Amino acid sequence: MSCILNSPIADLAAPASSRRRRLVLALLSAPFAAFAAADPTAGLTRWGSGEFRRFGFLVYEAVLWAGDDPIRPPLALKLTYKRNITGKDIADASVNEIRNLGGVDEGRLKLWGELMGRIFPDVRPGDHIVGLYLPEGARFFHNNRLIGVIGEPEFARAFFAIWLDPKTSAPALRAALLRRS
Repeated sequence: MSCILNSPIADLAAPASSRRRRLVLALLSAPFAAFAAADPTAGLTRWGSGEFRRFGFLVYEAVLWAGDDPIRPPLALKLTYKRNITGKDIADASVNEIRNLGGVDEGRLKLWGELMGRIFPDVRPGDHIVGLYLPEGARFFHNNRLIGVIGEPEFARAFFAIWLDPKTSAPALRAALLRRS
């Protein structure tokens, strides 16, 4: 499993040799920077959209982009938030939803929760997070900036099942997402 995090705090806390190594890697990857910042929905078709409400309050609007099959990678799910939510709360809610769908042991859930907790930022109304589901794992973008990668296919499958599995806790949202525009 791999995880990439963009963290200025991690850069400052790293030893000088590690900072130099990161600088060299950043310079070598510069030609790929445009790809990392590219639209994660490029090449995909917009499918459906819907709203997620909790206790009557609008939490986020969701839009799904996919190829011919909206439940198989590659696909992208964009959540545009309507409330202030901490990254920790987003990660915790994601873990709970994955847990409720079943099939993932608690040790793995704990690890995934920690990884998501490091990736997901606090959001405000108007912010959006796009999750890109690829065969090799998931990439996450906050307001069009790559914020993290979890290179584990099992994680990506479980994470996107939150919205796309028939046993989702939000079946009306699932139906709206899978309805082709």
